[in-house]
Amino acid sequence: MIEYQTDKSSQNNKINWVSYDDISKDIKRAVVAAEDDNFITHSGIDIKAIKDAFEDNFNNDLKRGGSTITQQLAKNLFLNPKKSMIRKSNELVLTFFLELILTKKRILEIYLNIVEWGDGLYGIKNASIYYFKTEPKFIDSYQAAKLASMLTRPKYYQKNINSEFLLKKTNLVFKRMGYSETP
Repeated sequence: MIEYQTDKSSQNNKINWVSYDDISKDIKRAVVAAEDDNFITHSGIDIKAIKDAFEDNFNNDLKRGGSTITQQLAKNLFLNPKKSMIRKSNELVLTFFLELILTKKRILEIYLNIVEWGDGLYGIKNASIYYFKTEPKFIDSYQAAKLASMLTRPKYYQKNINSEFLLKKTNLVFKRMGYSETP
C-alpha cells in the first residue's frame, strides 16, 4: 500500500507530494508529449488516440495504449490494474467525473505525484531524486524526456536505464516536447 508523506525524506514506497508550481515545466511538457499529446483539448477521452492504438495493435506486434492521462489517473487512484472490460468501463465513468470536478492543472499535478517510475518508486519527487539527485523543479528538458519515456514500463527501464530503445524514445519525446501544451 502507498503511504503519503510530506516530510523531506525520500523513501521509494512513499509519495512525497510536490505542488504543481514546484514541478519543472519541462517534466509537465515531457509527460504530455509522451503520454497524452491532446491532454489540454480533450475531455478526458481521446477517441482518435484509442482508434489509432486499436489499428496499430491490430496491424502490428508492437502494443500501444490509447489511454489519456485522466484515464490513467482514474485507474491508478481507484481501480485494479488488471485488464478487463469491466475495469475499462469503470475507468471511463471515473474519467468523466474527474474531468468534471478537477481542472487539467490539478489532474496533471495528481498524476505526476502518484505515477510509478520504478519498483515501488512513486511520484515525481522520488523519481527526480532517485534518477537525477535533484528536486522536480530543477529537472532539465532532457532529464524530463527520459523520465516521461520510462512511464510505459517503469520497472523494466529502472533496471535498463541505458537501453538503446529508451535512448531513442527519450530523443523522440525530447523533440516532441516543444509542441506540447500544459495547463
